[in-house]
Amino acid sequence: MIPILSPFTGRVVPLEEVPDPVFAERMLGEGIAVEPDEGIAVAPLKGRLVVFHSAGHAFAIEGEDGLKVLVHIGLDTVHLRGEGFVRLAQEGDWMEAGQPIARFDMERIRAAGFSLLSPVIMPELPAGYRVFPTKAHAVRAGQDPLLYVVREQG
Repeated sequence: MIPILSPFTGRVVPLEEVPDPVFAERMLGEGIAVEPDEGIAVAPLKGRLVVFHSAGHAFAIEGEDGLKVLVHIGLDTVHLRGEGFVRLAQEGDWMEAGQPIARFDMERIRAAGFSLLSPVIMPELPAGYRVFPTKAHAVRAGQDPLLYVVREQG
Protein backbone atom coordinates (compact mmCIF):
# COMPACT_ATOMS: atom_id res chain seq x y z
CA MET A 1 0.00 0.00 0.00
CA ILE A 2 1.41 3.39 -1.04
CA PRO A 3 0.10 6.44 0.85
CA ILE A 4 -0.35 9.67 -1.12
CA LEU A 5 -0.19 12.56 1.34
CA SER A 6 -2.56 15.49 1.17
CA PRO A 7 -1.05 18.48 -0.66
CA PHE A 8 -3.41 20.73 1.34
CA THR A 9 -4.67 21.27 4.86
CA GLY A 10 -8.45 21.29 4.80
CA ARG A 11 -11.74 19.47 4.44
CA VAL A 12 -11.91 16.29 2.33
CA VAL A 13 -14.56 16.23 -0.43
CA PRO A 14 -15.47 13.16 -2.53
CA LEU A 15 -14.56 13.57 -6.19
CA GLU A 16 -18.16 13.09 -7.33
CA GLU A 17 -19.09 16.26 -5.39
CA VAL A 18 -16.64 18.43 -7.36
CA PRO A 19 -18.74 20.79 -9.56
CA ASP A 20 -16.68 20.08 -12.68
CA PRO A 21 -17.56 17.02 -14.78
CA VAL A 22 -13.94 16.46 -15.87
CA PHE A 23 -13.06 15.68 -12.25
CA ALA A 24 -16.43 14.42 -10.93
CA GLU A 25 -16.77 11.88 -13.76
CA ARG A 26 -13.14 10.79 -13.30
CA MET A 27 -12.16 11.65 -16.88
CA LEU A 28 -8.59 12.36 -15.71
CA GLY A 29 -8.45 9.49 -13.22
CA GLU A 30 -9.35 8.42 -9.69
CA GLY A 31 -8.90 10.75 -6.78
CA ILE A 32 -10.43 13.03 -4.19
CA ALA A 33 -10.59 16.76 -3.48
CA VAL A 34 -9.71 19.07 -0.60
CA GLU A 35 -11.24 22.44 0.32
CA PRO A 36 -8.03 24.17 1.53
CA ASP A 37 -7.83 26.12 4.80
CA GLU A 38 -4.38 27.53 3.96
CA GLY A 39 -2.86 28.94 0.78
CA ILE A 40 -0.06 26.43 0.33
CA ALA A 41 0.29 23.24 -1.70
CA VAL A 42 2.96 20.64 -0.90
CA ALA A 43 4.33 17.55 -2.61
CA PRO A 44 2.04 14.55 -1.97
CA LEU A 45 4.91 12.09 -2.39
CA LYS A 46 8.64 11.94 -2.99
CA GLY A 47 9.47 12.31 -6.66
CA ARG A 48 10.13 14.59 -9.60
CA LEU A 49 7.96 17.61 -10.39
CA VAL A 50 7.18 16.56 -13.98
CA VAL A 51 4.54 19.19 -14.80
CA PHE A 52 4.04 22.69 -13.43
CA HIS A 53 1.46 24.59 -15.48
CA SER A 54 2.55 28.05 -16.60
CA ALA A 55 -0.42 29.59 -14.73
CA GLY A 56 0.83 28.01 -11.49
CA HIS A 57 -2.54 26.43 -10.70
CA ALA A 58 -1.67 22.77 -11.38
CA PHE A 59 1.27 20.44 -11.05
CA ALA A 60 2.11 16.75 -11.27
CA ILE A 61 4.68 14.68 -9.42
CA GLU A 62 5.97 11.31 -10.53
CA GLY A 63 7.15 9.08 -7.72
CA GLU A 64 10.15 6.82 -7.88
CA ASP A 65 7.78 3.89 -8.45
CA GLY A 66 6.31 5.58 -11.56
CA LEU A 67 3.03 6.62 -9.94
CA LYS A 68 1.87 10.10 -10.93
CA VAL A 69 -0.21 12.51 -8.87
CA LEU A 70 -1.92 15.53 -10.44
CA VAL A 71 -2.78 18.41 -8.11
CA HIS A 72 -5.16 21.13 -9.30
CA ILE A 73 -5.41 24.23 -7.10
CA GLY A 74 -9.03 25.36 -7.27
CA LEU A 75 -11.41 25.02 -10.22
CA ASP A 76 -11.05 27.03 -13.44
CA THR A 77 -8.17 28.94 -11.82
CA VAL A 78 -6.21 28.69 -15.07
CA HIS A 79 -8.20 31.83 -16.02
CA LEU A 80 -6.25 33.82 -13.41
CA ARG A 81 -3.18 33.45 -15.68
CA GLY A 82 -0.87 33.01 -12.73
CA GLU A 83 -2.16 35.94 -10.67
CA GLY A 84 -2.31 34.94 -7.03
CA PHE A 85 0.08 31.97 -7.44
CA VAL A 86 3.73 31.85 -6.33
CA ARG A 87 5.98 29.00 -7.46
CA LEU A 88 8.21 27.56 -4.75
CA ALA A 89 9.68 24.85 -7.02
CA GLN A 90 10.41 24.37 -10.70
CA GLU A 91 9.53 21.67 -13.20
CA GLY A 92 12.20 18.99 -13.06
CA ASP A 93 12.97 19.48 -9.34
CA TRP A 94 13.19 16.46 -7.05
CA MET A 95 10.75 16.93 -4.19
CA GLU A 96 10.43 15.36 -0.77
CA ALA A 97 6.92 14.48 0.42
CA GLY A 98 5.53 17.54 2.21
CA GLN A 99 7.92 20.01 0.53
CA PRO A 100 6.13 23.26 -0.48
CA ILE A 101 5.51 23.62 -4.21
CA ALA A 102 3.19 26.64 -4.50
CA ARG A 103 1.54 29.37 -2.49
CA PHE A 104 -1.81 30.72 -3.57
CA ASP A 105 -3.89 33.71 -2.54
CA MET A 106 -7.18 32.24 -1.36
CA GLU A 107 -8.92 35.63 -1.21
CA ARG A 108 -7.79 36.51 -4.75
CA ILE A 109 -9.18 33.22 -6.05
CA ARG A 110 -12.50 33.72 -4.22
CA ALA A 111 -12.74 37.40 -5.30
CA ALA A 112 -12.35 36.31 -8.93
CA GLY A 113 -15.34 33.99 -8.47
CA PHE A 114 -13.49 30.68 -8.55
CA SER A 115 -13.84 27.71 -6.23
CA LEU A 116 -10.92 26.71 -4.01
CA LEU A 117 -12.02 23.07 -4.15
CA SER A 118 -8.81 21.32 -5.23
CA PRO A 119 -8.82 17.88 -6.91
CA VAL A 120 -5.96 15.45 -6.36
CA ILE A 121 -5.97 12.85 -9.14
CA MET A 122 -4.05 9.70 -10.05
CA PRO A 123 -3.85 9.94 -13.87
CA GLU A 124 -2.36 7.15 -15.98
CA LEU A 125 -2.63 4.62 -13.16
CA PRO A 126 -0.77 1.47 -14.22
CA ALA A 127 -2.78 -1.71 -14.76
CA GLY A 128 -3.22 -3.72 -11.60
CA TYR A 129 -3.34 -0.73 -9.26
CA ARG A 130 -6.38 0.58 -7.40
CA VAL A 131 -6.91 3.85 -5.53
CA PHE A 132 -8.72 4.17 -2.21
CA PRO A 133 -9.57 7.57 -0.70
CA THR A 134 -9.04 8.38 2.96
CA LYS A 135 -11.99 8.01 5.29
CA ALA A 136 -10.88 11.15 7.17
CA HIS A 137 -13.01 14.30 6.95
CA ALA A 138 -10.07 16.67 7.35
CA VAL A 139 -6.37 16.39 6.48
CA ARG A 140 -3.09 18.21 7.14
CA ALA A 141 -0.76 19.04 4.26
CA GLY A 142 2.22 16.75 3.98
CA GLN A 143 1.20 14.74 7.06
CA ASP A 144 -2.06 12.89 6.50
CA PRO A 145 -2.66 10.35 3.71
CA LEU A 146 -5.33 11.48 1.27
CA LEU A 147 -5.24 8.46 -1.05
CA TYR A 148 -3.89 4.94 -0.82
CA VAL A 149 -2.65 3.13 -3.92
CA VAL A 150 -2.73 -0.66 -3.76
CA ARG A 151 -1.30 -3.12 -6.24
CA GLU A 152 -3.73 -5.97 -6.68
CA GLN A 153 -2.36 -9.47 -6.27
CA GLY A 154 -2.67 -11.48 -9.39
